[in-house]
Amino acid sequence: MNEVLMAALKDWRSLNHHMHSLREDQVLEMLEHEKKHLRRPNVLERLHARYNSLRVTRERSELMGSLL
Repeated sequence: MNEVLMAALKDWRSLNHHMHSLREDQVLEMLEHEKKHLRRPNVLERLHARYNSLRVTRERSELMGSLL
């Protein structure tokens, strides 16, 4: 995992600061790292919520694109 993602996982304030600028794949990478190493429930929940939001947005866009 790169330095930016590690810095974002440093603490709650850093996580919230970086969260909206991260791509879906980056959030997933952070989620997997958190599950394996740090295992903080609140951080896992926040990362999962953001990942789910990004995934739903992508899937909805793909779905609507397939209709055209």
